[in-house]
Amino acid sequence: MTQRRPPGAAVLLLHGGRETGTGAPPPGPFNLPAVRMRPFARALGRALPGDVLVRAVRYGHRGWNGTRADPLHDAVRALDALRAEAGEIPVVLLGHSMGGRAALQAAGHSLVRAVVGLAPWCPDGDPVGQLADRDVVLVHGTDDRVTSPAASAALTARARRAGARTCLVSVHGGDHAMLRRAPSWHRLGTALVAGLLDRAPLPGPVADALGLPPGAPAEDGTVDLDALRPGGAASGAAPGGNRR
Repeated sequence: MTQRRPPGAAVLLLHGGRETGTGAPPPGPFNLPAVRMRPFARALGRALPGDVLVRAVRYGHRGWNGTRADPLHDAVRALDALRAEAGEIPVVLLGHSMGGRAALQAAGHSLVRAVVGLAPWCPDGDPVGQLADRDVVLVHGTDDRVTSPAASAALTARARRAGARTCLVSVHGGDHAMLRRAPSWHRLGTALVAGLLDRAPLPGPVADALGLPPGAPAEDGTVDLDALRPGGAASGAAPGGNRR
């Protein structure tokens, strides 16, 4: 019998939700935000080696709920449970919409190496200090009418000044639900997670953006999805060479 390798890294998926809502999320297929993340889980499971765990954070409530920030606390509990199970392994948080906001705010946890935010909710006043020494890649569709691509760009600049390594990937024609150009979203999410965990090279323009100096403006760290070469490494850069 083949013995499974002990976990060497993990990905935690955080689905979207509502601005407010203290009720429990609907079960199974009725929880559409959770269903949207299933293709990412399948793609990651196929692409990553067997020592990388792929897990989903379970929420106790449907909404963010103001200062309660319920999904943030759910994310931190999931990270604590993962540390108790597997030890001090590197983790990438992959969050969509409200889950992206929770991932960004939970990034100060000691396990978190990087955050990938998919059409994330990035209010102007949210903190960025917890992102210092983390890699942060936000992916936003140009046709998103639910969360703001401009707010994602602004957050990448603020976080870079706070000591994060950041990049914004713009998806031309992409919508909030990630249904338009869905295969591209899934391929990019998988490539980003694998690269940020040093399991594969990052797409070259993303690696270049992560290496920008702290004062670089948002537009310098913005990459068009259609300009990416999947699996391509930045010229002269080793995978993971500028990350902790």
